[in-house]
Amino acid sequence: MTLRQPTVGTPDKTAPAQAEGISVIVPAFNEENGIGPVLEKLRQIMAGSRLEHEILVVDDGSSDGTAAAIRQHDVRFVQHKVNKGYGAALKTGIRNARYPIIAITDADGTYPNERLPELVRVVIQKDADMAVGSRTGPNVSIPLIRKPAKWFINRLAETAAGQRIPDLNSGLRVFRRSMALRMFNLLPSGFSFTTTITLAMLTNGYSVTYVPIDYHERTGRSKIKPIRDTISFMQLVLRMALYFAPLKIFIPLSLLLLLLAVVTGLFTLLIFGKLADVLTLVLALSAFQTGALGLLAELINKRMPSAYREDE
Repeated sequence: MTLRQPTVGTPDKTAPAQAEGISVIVPAFNEENGIGPVLEKLRQIMAGSRLEHEILVVDDGSSDGTAAAIRQHDVRFVQHKVNKGYGAALKTGIRNARYPIIAITDADGTYPNERLPELVRVVIQKDADMAVGSRTGPNVSIPLIRKPAKWFINRLAETAAGQRIPDLNSGLRVFRRSMALRMFNLLPSGFSFTTTITLAMLTNGYSVTYVPIDYHERTGRSKIKPIRDTISFMQLVLRMALYFAPLKIFIPLSLLLLLLAVVTGLFTLLIFGKLADVLTLVLALSAFQTGALGLLAELINKRMPSAYREDE
């Protein structure tokens, strides 16, 4: 792993951000065509923001000319020898960051990086724990094939979090480094990094603010595999729900099984004149066992002190 020294912007003596400092982390994997313009524009944006900052690029084991393209720009540079994943690249960046405020964006030109200073100020001036660039602006380009799965996963996540989530896995966001470090054991190495940190923060009572942004077509080919990654996202959301909000999963499932038991019993009794007692009993027992598991999981969850709150 190699590391270059930071580029630091000129601090604004009147801005609250000057005492904080911003580390902008850009993970990159085989982005030789898009990384150059992104870094050049990002450098201009951050310099014009008058926020004290560094730009840290993590090359996640690229096999093309991404590393050479990065070296043409005056940024800090960390390089993985092999591809470890989007989340692993972000975690490497967070570990190496010099400032307490972390901003992340992509290397493919899809996100409007000119909104980063605004997100930074939301975290610093409004005391939010995380500001997310929500891809709900007037100009959003998301492939049609990804929309159904995205909608379903968002609804599942909202059930677990108990609140509306405009954008679950946006890659343009700002948060505090200390908060991310406390969650490192939960944050995965794949694309679900942003999904995990969103759910972990929401279910632990952190303040998350959403700022509508545009989302452009990417430069180069997408690294996302729709079927595999959708299944992984669903597994992740279910795992996070069971970890942080078990009652929201077990109790509805318990009630559903209980309803099936009642419907099955009534149907067989009215239609066939005989109660399907074995099937009805199995469904009823399954309902009570599921509910009991949910209550037990919730009890364990409440008795264990959270590792993700500063005041505990």
